[in-house]
Amino acid sequence: MKGIKLPLQNKNIIITRAKDQISGAKIIFENAGAFIFDLPALMIDYPDNVTPLDKVIAQINKFDWIIFLSSNGIKYLEKRLLDKGSSLKKCSNNFNIAVVGEKTAQYLSNTGIVADYVPPEFIAESLVKNFPFPLKDLHILIPRVQSGGNNLIIENFLSRGALVKEVAVYESRCPESIPQETINALQSHRIDAILFSSGKTVKNTAFLLQKHFGRDWESILAAVKLISIGPQTSLECKRNFGRIDKEADIYTFEGLLEATINYFSQRH
Repeated sequence: MKGIKLPLQNKNIIITRAKDQISGAKIIFENAGAFIFDLPALMIDYPDNVTPLDKVIAQINKFDWIIFLSSNGIKYLEKRLLDKGSSLKKCSNNFNIAVVGEKTAQYLSNTGIVADYVPPEFIAESLVKNFPFPLKDLHILIPRVQSGGNNLIIENFLSRGALVKEVAVYESRCPESIPQETINALQSHRIDAILFSSGKTVKNTAFLLQKHFGRDWESILAAVKLISIGPQTSLECKRNFGRIDKEADIYTFEGLLEATINYFSQRH
């Protein structure tokens, strides 16, 4: 309705998601009144070497469970299966599938598959704590990012007798540059907040800011609020920026939106 002020009206916000994943997050923040600047801090593609992935695909029906930690894990395993003339849907009758996170479950359902297990909270710790099946001698495949990532599930399930195979299905790399519009907004101190959805977006953003602004990079951020999607991302913020201003209670972009609105509403 005309005359109603939106909760993030007049706020200039940077989103650091991968370029091909930014649009959905951008829409929900724009609907709340924010003006969004892009700083794609990730580029997603196949790992450097796809041979281990191809070997796993040749034996994929031997696993009891596949555990997806992210939508990228689904996307790039499915992409490679399609390259080989198969698909996750065709294979899915041979194993069960668990996912970490509501968005990952939604992405899976878009391929025509309903997850057999989704933990109550959208983090690896919740899957480890609540996985409702005996793990001993269970053959589990975990498609994951080539570098970085969380080893908690792998280490915990191995310690409990599972036979875990991890394979790199994608890699997230740091882009070369920051969009000029975003550089200009940072230089003119027009940015109110930067949003981070993973530890890697934090590290890569810090690297890109240092690359573009040199010694002045920390002063550029002095008045900019840093808001994270969850505890692990917050830890990376503290390591790279020395602080975190707000952390989402629900580890989704909707939760990140709520945290951002709450932060700024409490300061008026």
